[in-house]
Amino acid sequence: MWRLKTLPAMAALLAAFLSTGWGSQPALAQSIMRSPNLNISSRVPSFDHGPHVYINPNLAGRAVTGLDRGNIRVGSPCSAVDRDNGDCSGQVATGNNRKSKSAGGHGTALEASLASRTIAKEIVAEIDGSLTSAQVGALARRHGLRRIESQSFELIGATIGLFRIAGNKTVETASREFAQDSSVRTVQPNFRYALQDQKTAANDGDPSQYARLKLRLPEAHAIADGANVTVAVIDSGIDLKHPEFAGVTITPFDALGSKEGPHAHGTGVAGAIVSHVRLMGSAPAAHILAVRAFGASGKGGESTSFVILKGLDLAAGHGAQIVNMSFAGPKDAIISRGLAALAARNIVAVAAAGNAGPKSPPLYPAADASVIAVSATDAQDKLFPASNRGSYIALSAPGVDLFLPTPDDKYQITSGTSFSSAYVSGLAALVLARNPSLKPDEVRAVLMKTARDLGPPGPDDQFGAGEADAFAAVSAVAAASVPIAAAEKPAAGEISETEKERPAPTRDLSAPTMAAEKP
Repeated sequence: MWRLKTLPAMAALLAAFLSTGWGSQPALAQSIMRSPNLNISSRVPSFDHGPHVYINPNLAGRAVTGLDRGNIRVGSPCSAVDRDNGDCSGQVATGNNRKSKSAGGHGTALEASLASRTIAKEIVAEIDGSLTSAQVGALARRHGLRRIESQSFELIGATIGLFRIAGNKTVETASREFAQDSSVRTVQPNFRYALQDQKTAANDGDPSQYARLKLRLPEAHAIADGANVTVAVIDSGIDLKHPEFAGVTITPFDALGSKEGPHAHGTGVAGAIVSHVRLMGSAPAAHILAVRAFGASGKGGESTSFVILKGLDLAAGHGAQIVNMSFAGPKDAIISRGLAALAARNIVAVAAAGNAGPKSPPLYPAADASVIAVSATDAQDKLFPASNRGSYIALSAPGVDLFLPTPDDKYQITSGTSFSSAYVSGLAALVLARNPSLKPDEVRAVLMKTARDLGPPGPDDQFGAGEADAFAAVSAVAAASVPIAAAEKPAAGEISETEKERPAPTRDLSAPTMAAEKP
């Protein structure tokens, strides 16, 4: 009789989780490639970088997140996007305040669902920053865990540890028990983010031309080319020696801790921003912080919550004014904290809307309120069929059958919201080159108010405010014709040729510029 009563309940729980769209596949980063085909062996990134000492006390109270039907909030109110995504069911509490839905040994179905979108047997936790390396190791052992890595993140003012479950405990049980320790603030799974590459249909048009014409890049570059603006590209490895990047200031950082060579996705994303030889990127004179956060896998590339947070921290710490995030996944509490910290520092965040199609729930980081979410269009101004829809879409940009660089001095034809996002990051660089004092919300306002309306009149769930227009955006900033709340009036007139030719200022960065990254 007990089994007859409990089996339907377990089935209902699993069905509710699968309905969110996350039970069947890992998080996606947003590219679909046709050429070339990548043959990269599957490998799970390793993050063991040895002991550290961390000082960062006075942190907030504890919470377990990410274990209740994908809910990962830490005591925050339920937003409109949360309601659209069905994420308002309440988080898993700590201590004895509330029992987990799968307590008592009935969490098998939930654990199986989590496995597809998390790194098995790993948890991410905020811990007391005053603990020494030895004390962190002892803390982990007391709870049947092994410390893989821990780091003090200046961006969010917290010490975060990555731990592996040493015994047979489930992630949920280990997280709940670990959160009860007075030295632990928050606990969540180590979510999985993946780059996805697939073949696309053949294109009869000229893929090398339509994006620059749709965005009106030649006209925009007569006014601004992104000089002296720094864009962080958090992605897979970039081929720094590709001919399209000749003369561009690209500073590489490795949040992954690997020796892998460059990757087609990261190289293509950077190319959409700074190509300037055979192709035309949206901001060819911008500086690039190439933050490798995605390691090679059989699916094209994967990363995790912990590594992406490292990427955000590196970007903010080395002067990024714009952060491009051409990946997508579930709502993630630790990444949300990082994005809020970027906004507080007036760093513009741009992300791919997602390639999961019209039935997908909102994907993150694009659906975060502080992020400019970009969908993809084709040469006929039609929405990319795989592009996500939703009220969080800010605007659209070309993203179908694009001609972009790939490693080893080659080129690729590729599609995805990844590259739409990259184009818009470059447009944000053009806007900031015209007026560096603009805040992220003001940059968003310029890009949306100057977008060319597509679809039904006014903003919609497919194209947002419409297709991005680089020339209209930089012209609006120069003429101060777009009402921008709380913004100082930008200076009128075009950038002089002297300013365009002025070399980039020398900055003391921890990694060498234009270092070789051949496979």
